[in-house]
Amino acid sequence: MPCALRTSELQLLLILSVFLVAECISMGVEDSVTVSSSMQIMHEDNCSLASSMDKKQNHLKHPVEVNVSWSVLVNTKVVLPCHHPDLLKAELMTWVIILRDKPPCTRAYRRDKNETLEQNCTDNRITWTFRPEQNFTLQIDPVAITHDGYYGCQIVTTDGNFLLGYHLQVSVAPEVTLFRSKNKTVVCKAIAGKPAAQISWTPEGDCVTEQECLDNGTVTVQSTCHWADSNVSTVFCSVSHWTGNKSQSIELSQG
Repeated sequence: MPCALRTSELQLLLILSVFLVAECISMGVEDSVTVSSSMQIMHEDNCSLASSMDKKQNHLKHPVEVNVSWSVLVNTKVVLPCHHPDLLKAELMTWVIILRDKPPCTRAYRRDKNETLEQNCTDNRITWTFRPEQNFTLQIDPVAITHDGYYGCQIVTTDGNFLLGYHLQVSVAPEVTLFRSKNKTVVCKAIAGKPAAQISWTPEGDCVTEQECLDNGTVTVQSTCHWADSNVSTVFCSVSHWTGNKSQSIELSQG
């Protein structure tokens, strides 16, 4: 199911803290690290960068935050830009990717050490479009249903933070079938679409519509209609969907 996630300043400060804590651990620091909303790092000797970043946060302007909902078609390529006028001056840039049933993936770049960090990022379809220190844009190629989720980019500069979040919704075109049943009854199915398709009939009949949610997040919609009017000879099933509309016709009499 879609997961609605809200980006906040505190969440992104915590993301930054995770990156800095990882740096401290790699340096052999064994002392405990405490993270608060003001991002206090409790080891000053071996984590000087963490301390300096904490001091700078006290002088940052309120973060500029933008959230975008984006629908994309499965099996296509999508590019997720993260641009900022001072990108080449950014001290830290971080992508956080949160997908269903997976641990958050973090991709970060620290300019002072020309260092890239990745954690829990195992999907090789999600890659940089270029070198992250020059272009912090991600691409997904090809897009799969499992790429439904949240993609958040944070750029930290001395003047403030820029936060950009994409709520990605992957759409799948349904397969449409239309067939006769018995006693002037016709079944129209929109199979494995995402989101669920809508079915309508011409002319209108006595119809029952059902939905089946599949394990991969797609939905099959089935509409069964009966026409008692003996003058109705041909009926049309129209399937409406974000990926495109389809219409099929069938004769009630098999001749």
